[in-house]
Amino acid sequence: MNGPPELADFVTQRGHALFRYAYMLTGNPHDAADLVQEAVVWLRGSWSRVRRKHNPESYVKTTITRLHISVWRRRRREHLVWEVPEQAHAEAESLDLWDELTKLPKRQRAVLVLRYYEDRSDAEIAEMLGISPGTVRSQASRALDKLRDAVGQLRSLR
Repeated sequence: MNGPPELADFVTQRGHALFRYAYMLTGNPHDAADLVQEAVVWLRGSWSRVRRKHNPESYVKTTITRLHISVWRRRRREHLVWEVPEQAHAEAESLDLWDELTKLPKRQRAVLVLRYYEDRSDAEIAEMLGISPGTVRSQASRALDKLRDAVGQLRSLR
């Protein structure tokens, strides 16, 4: 990787965590890797300023989130094309829930990932997504309602 050695160290140390975060947002490993790579490219130009921040990883995650939103605003449609490897039966329930999570609109999914995976407050989520805290709460509520309905339907099928 070309760039400041401190940036290379940061990416080496935190790259897996950034990838996991991007994966939770996108729902597939290819888009997640692209998001992380694009965020690092953006970061390279401002690394001297970012490394002095209290938490550079948070800055990078915000960049990943904004890049993700930018992509879905342009596309307006999502086409997930990846195959799930064969899983043991015990993992099937969590896989069903993951499938339902990927069916949510991207903003709702982003809100849930930021709230429950990243443990962010509504104010932080609102700032990261460029929406109001009230919109964060309504998006989370709608997303959870959809997931509850989907889980209920999945359980009734078994």
